[in-house]
Amino acid sequence: MAISRRKFLGSLGAAIGATTTGSLTKAYGAANKHFNGYPGSSGVLHDTTLCIGCRKCEQACNTVNDLPQPEKPFDDLSILDKNRRTQADAFTVVNQFGADEKVFVKKQCNHCLEPACASACFVKALKKTPEGPVVYDASLCVGCRYCMVACPFEIPAYEYDNVLTPKVTKCTLCAPRLKEGKLPGCVEVCPREALIFGEREALIKIARSRIQKHPDQYVDHVYGEHEMGGTSWLYLSGKPFETIGMREDLGTISAPELTSGPLSAVPIVVGLWPVLLTGVYAISKRKDKIAKEEKEDALQAASVQANEEMNQKIEVLREKMTKEKTAAINFEVKKALEEAEKGKQEE
Repeated sequence: MAISRRKFLGSLGAAIGATTTGSLTKAYGAANKHFNGYPGSSGVLHDTTLCIGCRKCEQACNTVNDLPQPEKPFDDLSILDKNRRTQADAFTVVNQFGADEKVFVKKQCNHCLEPACASACFVKALKKTPEGPVVYDASLCVGCRYCMVACPFEIPAYEYDNVLTPKVTKCTLCAPRLKEGKLPGCVEVCPREALIFGEREALIKIARSRIQKHPDQYVDHVYGEHEMGGTSWLYLSGKPFETIGMREDLGTISAPELTSGPLSAVPIVVGLWPVLLTGVYAISKRKDKIAKEEKEDALQAASVQANEEMNQKIEVLREKMTKEKTAAINFEVKKALEEAEKGKQEE
């Protein structure tokens, strides 16, 4: 049964009233408090000075996550000339920077300690796990895509081609493999050990040790140690980070701290969202019903028109056959009369 416009607006007003009187659950907004990360959480250190751009990490990610094969094979390195971002069917990409001295950088979800995507998600479809990965629960997702807007690294993607059950997609740090005691697929396959997996604090120590031992080889900074409150994916570079596609304008304050004020209004969204979805669903179903009725009417009209045209053609054909039959009979009668007349004359 279709919902009326008055009933929909009435439900909307009721939800607003319930929200303003505080009858809904508390906000999902983050507290204005810095979080230093879960003790013992894991991460990955990406040393860009060791990366050779072989794309084996891309291929491993594709295999582990059962993703569709790309248009160009993974051994085609010409694609490195393009500045790519992660997509719904590619959770990680390698980009090339520099002309004379090339630098290869792997890009994927950085698994922030306090993720902007999780902070923006009012249904908790995205969350940071104590082990390190930021994971996604498709069963909770309502498709608002606020996570895509919130992420400062432009990582989450959306399955726009999946009409029925679209999902938000991104690197999961191979969370299922970690539970089995395995390494992330990209780390396991890297031939130059440009990717190292381990506890985040231990990785920071390794990174600082490399910088100290080779100060002329590395920029004196571990990217991800403090950016946006810190990330589980860390980077070392021999070039300024801004020259290899890394943002250096993010600061050290985490997303939840920055958005704790604006997110105080989230309960309103939480209260209104089911109503809005109900209204949109009802409108959509009504449109589908109207479209179905119009299609049936059009088919019926076309059928009637086709029958009328067929009847007209049959009638024309019948008249034509009648005329031809009459002409043939007249011809035969005339012929018989002529032959009879001719026979009399011969007698």
